[in-house]
Amino acid sequence: MALRSGPPPAVAWIGGVDGYLRLLDQTLLPGTVETIDCRTVEQVWEAIRALRVRGAPAIGVAAAYGVVVGCQSARAGSPSAFAARLEQTLDYLASSRPTAVNLFWALDRLRRAAGAMPASATAADVLERLWREAQAIEAEDRQMCAAIGRWGAPLLSGCGGVLTHCNTGGLATAGEGTALAVIIAAARNNPRLRVYADETRPLLQGARLTTWELLQRGIDVCLICDAMAAWVMQQRRVQAVIVGADRIAANGDTANKIGTYGLSVLARAHGIPFYVAAPSSTFDRALPDGSRIPIEERPAAEITQPFGRMIAPEGCPTYNPAFDVAPAANITAIITERGVIQPVQAEQIDRVLSAAV
Repeated sequence: MALRSGPPPAVAWIGGVDGYLRLLDQTLLPGTVETIDCRTVEQVWEAIRALRVRGAPAIGVAAAYGVVVGCQSARAGSPSAFAARLEQTLDYLASSRPTAVNLFWALDRLRRAAGAMPASATAADVLERLWREAQAIEAEDRQMCAAIGRWGAPLLSGCGGVLTHCNTGGLATAGEGTALAVIIAAARNNPRLRVYADETRPLLQGARLTTWELLQRGIDVCLICDAMAAWVMQQRRVQAVIVGADRIAANGDTANKIGTYGLSVLARAHGIPFYVAAPSSTFDRALPDGSRIPIEERPAAEITQPFGRMIAPEGCPTYNPAFDVAPAANITAIITERGVIQPVQAEQIDRVLSAAV
């Protein structure tokens, strides 16, 4: 099946080493398709924090380019002044969001790239190296998406319906996505595949973003409210659930958009496979299990005033975690660019992640 082309890129670098970062502003979708040009590190930080760019892999790519933007002003200075500016920029971008490990992975990768430069390197030389490393991260992310799609598609080959949560497509990565890459690859071979997309409260990434992406590609998608997922499973409308991830602990416990934990419990109760699709960079093997994963809490207004409309009494207390953690015991398999991890156990994770790409 030939699918239509997808949405415009979520992250793009315009120009050479003195260029700038262009982002698709996802807070305006689906009604308005508009890009924003980030020429300062403050603009990149705000875009990550405000979810103008979102999805762990896309955040990592944006942060890498944000380092370049943040260090451009120091390229004519001394190496020591550039090094100081680099550390300041890395620390600043690291403060934008706490849960998506790809952010910290990308920042650390640029720190190591700069540290590997010879002592004779000028500030301009180091900036060039940082730019090349950011480009490599973007290119590798596209390749990763394609590989995840190839590894995961056979797992959905017998499905008439699949449920997904939040957004894990081209809007969340530099390529076709993680979980959506699997769905897209499966749909090429099975045009009758129907995707049930949870709306994903409170910011409605499933309703606003996932359905928009899939409709643009000509893939059959049906939007449901989050609370309908259990009934959709009970009615056997779906034969698999597949989601993305923002951080995965050493034992396979997986942090993802709030609501994922509940879906993993429901899928297990209904005997439905529950898959996670994520790149190797999303694993944080320094954390033994999911209890150590930091969970971001978002502003109360996202619940009480979604998209500017008051739906709760003034002053009503809220609890607004952006993520939850699905235990490894509830996960049938984790699909990575290096292969499928099944069963989801620390030993199997180590074996697959040590494999060559």
